[in-house]
Formats: sequence, C-alpha cells, structure tokens
Amino acid sequence: MLALWNGQIPLARAFWEYAILWGTTLNIAATVGALAGFVLGLPDVLAFAVHLLPLPYMFVAVVGVYRSAARYAGAPFWASAAQVAIGIWVGLMVLV
Repeated sequence: MLALWNGQIPLARAFWEYAILWGTTLNIAATVGALAGFVLGLPDVLAFAVHLLPLPYMFVAVVGVYRSAARYAGAPFWASAAQVAIGIWVGLMVLV
C-alpha cells in the first residue's frame, strides 16, 4: 500500500489492478453489504456506513494513480488519460 501511495507502482498496474480491479470489487462488495443491511433492517446510518467503507482505499488508489502518472515515462497522453479516468471512476464508485 505504501508503494501505491508513493506512486512507485507502474501506472498501468496502479490504474488497472489497484484502482479498477480491487477498487471496483471493494465497492461492489460494500454496496451489496449496504443493501443487505437495509433489507435486514439495520439502522439506515449503519447500512450507509457500510457503503462508505471503501472510501479510504479509494483515496489511496486515486493518489497512487496520480503519483504514478506524474512519474510515467511514456506518452503524456496516457498519464493524463489515467488521471481523468480515475477521477471519473471515483465519482461513479461513490454513487454506486
């Protein structure tokens, strides 16, 4: 996690593996858990808290992708595209 935070992971891996794959998996699991909480009659605030559990990981993933993009030695387009895409991704994940 520290290597991700510091941007020491290659951009493609930081973006696709840590952010998209694991981040999306965590968000889907949290959403399912929150919906199950609502169905089971847990207090709304508790179910909503379950939905927000991935936020710290998402923050680390976004910072990691931005920092990896800053170190990216390839075409600047890909670094910028990753930064824009991760911003859109995190917005969608918060809503889902």
